[in-house]
Amino acid sequence: MQAAAFPDPAQMRPAARVVGLPRPATPVFVGRQDALEQVERALAVADGVVVSQAFVGMGGVGKSELALQYAERARDRYRLVWWITAEASAQVDAGLAELARHLVPDAARAARAEEAAAWVCGWLRAHPGWLLVLDNVTRPSDVAGLLGRLEGGHVLITSRRDVRWPGRTATVRLDLLDPDASVELITAVTGRTTSADRRAALGIAEELGFLPLALDQAAAYIRQSGITPAVYLERLRRRPARYYAKAADGDKAQATIARLWDITLETLTRDAPHAVELAAVLAHYAPDDIPRTLLGGGVEEDVEAADEALGVLASHSMVDRTYRTVRMHRLTQAAVLSKLRQTDTARRTALAWLHAAMPPGDPITEVNAWPLWRSLTPHVEAVSRHYSTGRQPRRLGDVLNKTAIFLISQGEYQRAHTMLTTAVALVEAALGPDHPDVAIPLANLASTYSDLGRAAEALPLEKRVLALTEKALGPDHPTVAICLGNLADTYRTLGRSAEALPLFERALAINEAALGSDHLAVATSLGNLARAYRALGRAAEALPLEERALAVAEAALGPDHPGVAVGLNNLASTYRALGRPAEALPLFERALTINEAALGHDHPDVAIILGNLADTCRALGRAAESLDAVKRAERIASAALGMEHPTTRALQQYAAHLRTLFGAPD
Repeated sequence: MQAAAFPDPAQMRPAARVVGLPRPATPVFVGRQDALEQVERALAVADGVVVSQAFVGMGGVGKSELALQYAERARDRYRLVWWITAEASAQVDAGLAELARHLVPDAARAARAEEAAAWVCGWLRAHPGWLLVLDNVTRPSDVAGLLGRLEGGHVLITSRRDVRWPGRTATVRLDLLDPDASVELITAVTGRTTSADRRAALGIAEELGFLPLALDQAAAYIRQSGITPAVYLERLRRRPARYYAKAADGDKAQATIARLWDITLETLTRDAPHAVELAAVLAHYAPDDIPRTLLGGGVEEDVEAADEALGVLASHSMVDRTYRTVRMHRLTQAAVLSKLRQTDTARRTALAWLHAAMPPGDPITEVNAWPLWRSLTPHVEAVSRHYSTGRQPRRLGDVLNKTAIFLISQGEYQRAHTMLTTAVALVEAALGPDHPDVAIPLANLASTYSDLGRAAEALPLEKRVLALTEKALGPDHPTVAICLGNLADTYRTLGRSAEALPLFERALAINEAALGSDHLAVATSLGNLARAYRALGRAAEALPLEERALAVAEAALGPDHPGVAVGLNNLASTYRALGRPAEALPLFERALTINEAALGHDHPDVAIILGNLADTCRALGRAAESLDAVKRAERIASAALGMEHPTTRALQQYAAHLRTLFGAPD
């Protein structure tokens, strides 16, 4: 076949400016002004060389829209603006051939795509001042040759691949929208702008993870359906899988999130199946801040394989990663789970990695492990949600139980209670209700009932735990002492200190005989027994027990441990009961300092110490300090425990009493 007769590129000048864009830019463009200005600065150079700019980010983050916004706003600066869908090298040639057909229709009509593309490259070199947009590039190699042949213009590249791009290509990484911009997008598209609409729009944005394409789809659907944002939010929460993928009818530009990721997953399934396997595991965790130490479950070769797979996923913008954490957007997670369907293996792996990553030792006393526990906890909850009731494995119960112990230490009693309810059910289903292993999560569940102010519900559980443990271990085992102490403390909370006293005494005797007088468990037993004495009006007998308990705790834990704060608080309370507030005050203050540093300023234990401090300041005639302390305690307790918790109500009543006593306003 004879080659097509193209004119000399240098002699061919179009009669008017050439613009070939796929659609108008959206009139609602928010949250990307900084990125747009960055691009404009980068491209504000002379036309003697090719300047290329790549927009990278996950599917749906708005890369193509940003390129389109720039192309429309800057079109008057260019002789030619041309858009090419560039998912494969053949599409690049096809897009250039289409430009040739626009410039020289007769010659290009008979030419092969490669010939037409080559002619266009010559034309672009001969006519500087042009803009090419190469949209959705999959592999840098598909466009490297083109960039090497061009000069005198600008190239914008959009891609999910965060990789090294050819030549002098600068990169702009697009992230999610911020909350304000997300609300602005939804309200502007829907035309619904009341305060209630804005609150619902923020809820929608949070559910959709602030992903621009998903927000735009949601807003278009709301507008088309004639519903309110609040109605859409309720439906989204009730049926997320359906509404994540819902786009307005007839809006061809709005591909669903699931479709966006179908292509990538199909490619990876063929070329990098290990990366797809990792994606399936990550999809079972919470979307944000997945610790990289989780990946591989601590097995060296599996860790190396996971790092390699993570690099593939990151290069396709399916995840964001730092040296310490990984993030997979919740809509990406939904698309992965929907596409792969068979995820039993991935779910088991996700749980196994969590189990392997859990710190050894007691989550309450091992304070140095708390940062790791904090990072793991949301992922434990996420994995748990992926198991349907009746199909959870025993290992999940173990993971939930240990995580719940950590949450108890942090004052997160309701979250711990939810976990432990499931953990107890799992162990009972696996082993039967009378197996001694049931006692472990059952005792922790009873503890959360007490912490939530529901001691009456804790009592029968504590009795059952004691019976199971005594039967399994005998009457003189230290674990029996723990059960006795828990049961006795529940009696004390219920105002039945006379019944608690012999149980505390027995627990102390067991621990001293089995563990020695300087063991931390002995300090706990001493403190419990002293509290019972104090509740019975026998504070003088409590005092030497408290002093001894504090000395043992400091020796075992060091001076700044929350366990020491417990001893300080108890000893100070005994001084206060003995009418010695001046001696109690520095102990309460030290306990408060320890807990604020270790637990945070909003922990329920901080509220309890503040209440005690307020009473001590009142006894010393320091009205302003007393009022400040009790008001802060009241705020912390109401936020952490709820308005109906006994601790909150007691602090509210005491605050009202102090205001009356000191003549202070409410």
